[in-house]
Amino acid sequence: MKKNNILKILNPVIALLLLSQICTALLNDVLGEEVFEAIHETGGFLLAVGGVLHLALNWNWVKANYLKK
Repeated sequence: MKKNNILKILNPVIALLLLSQICTALLNDVLGEEVFEAIHETGGFLLAVGGVLHLALNWNWVKANYLKK
């Protein structure tokens, strides 16, 4: 699968995970403790993995724009 095709899937997934993190943080008092921990911790882990994948797939762009000499 091409890098751009992977990013077309990965970017919306990262956005949904970020939205999930925000919603669970705001609804912390409304959600039960077990539900909150399951959604928030799992979502946080998946968001971190997605962020690392996103960075790895865009590393050439990062090097070209931020790591120039």
